[in-house]
Amino acid sequence: MMFSQVPQPLVYAEALLAQFASLSRAADGAALLGDFVRGLAELSGCELTQSYLLDATHTCLGMKAECLNGILQPREAASLPADYNGEQLLQFALCQNRVVCLSELSGSLHETSFLPPQATPWQSLLCVPLVNQQKAVEGLLVCASRRHIDLRGFADSLGQLGSFVLGQLHFLQCLRQPTADTRPAKVSVPSASGYGLIGKSLAMRQTYSLISKVLHSPYTVLLRGETGTGKEVVARAIHDGGPRRSQAFIVQNCAAFPENLLESELFGYRKGAFTGADRDRAGLFDAANGGTLLLDEIGDMPLFLQSKLLRVLQEGEIRPLGSNDTHTVDVRIIAATHRDLSVLVSEGKFREDLYYRLAQFPIELPALRRREGDIRDLARHFADKACSFLQRDAVRWSDAALDHLSGYAFPGNVRELKSLIERAVLLCEGGELLVEHFSLRMDLMPKDNSLNLRERLKQIERNLVLDCLRKNRGNQTRAARELGLPRRTLLYRLGRLNINFGAFDG
Repeated sequence: MMFSQVPQPLVYAEALLAQFASLSRAADGAALLGDFVRGLAELSGCELTQSYLLDATHTCLGMKAECLNGILQPREAASLPADYNGEQLLQFALCQNRVVCLSELSGSLHETSFLPPQATPWQSLLCVPLVNQQKAVEGLLVCASRRHIDLRGFADSLGQLGSFVLGQLHFLQCLRQPTADTRPAKVSVPSASGYGLIGKSLAMRQTYSLISKVLHSPYTVLLRGETGTGKEVVARAIHDGGPRRSQAFIVQNCAAFPENLLESELFGYRKGAFTGADRDRAGLFDAANGGTLLLDEIGDMPLFLQSKLLRVLQEGEIRPLGSNDTHTVDVRIIAATHRDLSVLVSEGKFREDLYYRLAQFPIELPALRRREGDIRDLARHFADKACSFLQRDAVRWSDAALDHLSGYAFPGNVRELKSLIERAVLLCEGGELLVEHFSLRMDLMPKDNSLNLRERLKQIERNLVLDCLRKNRGNQTRAARELGLPRRTLLYRLGRLNINFGAFDG
């Protein structure tokens, strides 16, 4: 029974019914939400109650009302987070559609920064998803107390009350539909919440904004960027933050298999399709049905397979090897590459129609050297992960070691940084990471202290251009594009910096 675990069930049921009646008379959305959190406080006996709602894009969770010690708290937007994506308890309840109930909060390791600080610590917490009539989660209600009490018995009834509030809120919004000449409300854009990613730099905030635009759409995403920029991590973030999060996320590197094996791996095969095919086998498209398939290094996919992939994207159909029949699959495809597909198209190595279909929503992942300030956050994160993996105590960071890392260009990007940190943690015998634990090639920094500023900048520029040419194997067009220069300007700089073609061979 819904009321079997609450004190004085009959009295509680009468109070709950009175709340339904009272909330049905609310005149506007703000009053409705305010009365709702006050009602939660009266029913649960908690000193703190809050309500959170998702925005129009269903990507940004915001607090809409709060009642503390029986008093409705004024909401000052500037003092509240723009998004609660980093709050693990809230996100668990929201994404898993699960009730969270804790009665020993102060002794746990859970982050509860969404609760206002108090002299007496919060001890008990109840977090209940707010579900609409279509069974979709639209927000959360939170109850917290400074006492050790079991709030689980209130979950069902308060959840029902919350669903009623959602219905009333939509009803009030329909009554106040804007006229044709009224400008639509501005859709809120998530802040640099990260979607589980790390970094607060401008480049990463722009990446988060792009992710938010495509998160709940069916568009194909093309992730571009240098090797080691975290394309698979971003693909998983898109999957985990979208509506397919409960389904499979599968990764296939298109450069890891020979042509014939890649086809059977993706599309599957029927018994007898080729020598050794002694049974039917489902491919990765079938395995990812309902979920997401990441095709990494898509630029290395053979041309004949590209045509089959195009059909999957256009028709949602696949045909296993050795079969005459096709069947449909519902798979979101994310493609990733460090190569310039437009150049491959011009060279006849990539289908133009597939390129435009894949590039429906491109996201360019920034190189680590362009993510100002993120190296320190990433370094600390990787060090903590390494210590956890090695089951050793956490290490401290010396300021000199962090400065040392921040001054390095990281041609291998985040992957290189992660490897360096893991090696340094292994080398660290004490409790502090020092400069000597890192082996960095600081080639970009001129070592001659007698150079003036102009000469030092010229030397740094020369090393950067050489590094870019080496990475692009001497291809001046690609190097110019990466450096953001016209090719003629690059040729001029090569002459001015005294760089010849032999400088980047080998």
